[in-house]
Amino acid sequence: MEENQLGETILGCALKVHKALGPGLLESTYETCLAHEIGKLGIAFARQTALPLVYDSLTIEAAYRLDLLVGKLVVVEVKAVDRLTDVHRAQLLSYPKLGGYRLGYLLNFNVAMMKDGMHRMANGL
Repeated sequence: MEENQLGETILGCALKVHKALGPGLLESTYETCLAHEIGKLGIAFARQTALPLVYDSLTIEAAYRLDLLVGKLVVVEVKAVDRLTDVHRAQLLSYPKLGGYRLGYLLNFNVAMMKDGMHRMANGL
């Protein structure tokens, strides 16, 4: 499956989880349930994947952690916050860039309507 197809599938899974659970739970709960829905579709994913940072001659092996890496192509950051901040958006810009991924999603489950919590970022590597 290519990135955009994976993205549409991820969004469908997020909508399903949000419809069942609603807002107000912990990020880890939404991450676990989203991973479960993705896995039920037979799509490979990894949770809490270490993302190294290379600076000059220094490599920090586990500088960051990706909430979900779907199909080894799409980064998903899961949030459950009242309001997304610039720091959250910076994660969505930085993590795919650092890892060489072209597509990322920031999903905030603490919203009345899930479509309002979905943010897509495409990186033109």
